[in-house]
Amino acid sequence: MSREAFLQRVREAAQRGRAWRVERHEVPEGTGYVGAGDDLPARMAAEVTAVGGTSYLVADLNEARDTLATLLQKFQPRRALLWEHPLLDRLEVAQLLASRNIDAVDHADLVQLDRPAQREQSLAADMGITSADWGIAETGTLVMRARPGQERLASLLPPVHVAIVERSQLAADLLDVFELLQAEGLDNLPSNITLITGPSKTGDIELQLTTGVHGPGEWHVIVAREKGKRMKDEGKRMKDEG
Repeated sequence: MSREAFLQRVREAAQRGRAWRVERHEVPEGTGYVGAGDDLPARMAAEVTAVGGTSYLVADLNEARDTLATLLQKFQPRRALLWEHPLLDRLEVAQLLASRNIDAVDHADLVQLDRPAQREQSLAADMGITSADWGIAETGTLVMRARPGQERLASLLPPVHVAIVERSQLAADLLDVFELLQAEGLDNLPSNITLITGPSKTGDIELQLTTGVHGPGEWHVIVAREKGKRMKDEGKRMKDEG
């Protein structure tokens, strides 16, 4: 491509980009805080879909586990990076993966390996399964605090990321999350806090948006309204799912 042709493409892209300028409008008097509404699970699910993810609004954790089983059937992962998290323990995710001969790799497994082996195991994962610290209903955002057992890799490295949250983890907006962090004490902040809104996206100088280049191209969020009834006995589930 000649220099002039390249510069012409830049000029054309810049011209198209002006269509995306933010225009200032006067805010009408009396306008107050809009918020996320009264039904935070429904709003969370709707916003996840709006930003390019796939959401599943389910009644309880039993349905959440069934939904996860459906996703495993769809994507057929051979290996999954799995968070260590109380919600995932209650869902018996590790047992579900084992019943389908899916290799589950968690923090306890990785720390026993040297760095090259950790990298190899992580890069081989087809799916990351996590919960989140909070979900921001107003924007469909997951708030993830990096800590041992809940590393960023599970939500950033595999091509498919599945997150499961329940009603008690939902906050109306980002300001509420800041208040929650402050209540826990600023001295207890982790080394990293990630806000995830939608699947991985990147754009070039021509404003062409591409999904899944620098992270998961598939982003699935299961939102449970209630904790639900006591999880069924694993033996019965194994028989039913057999």
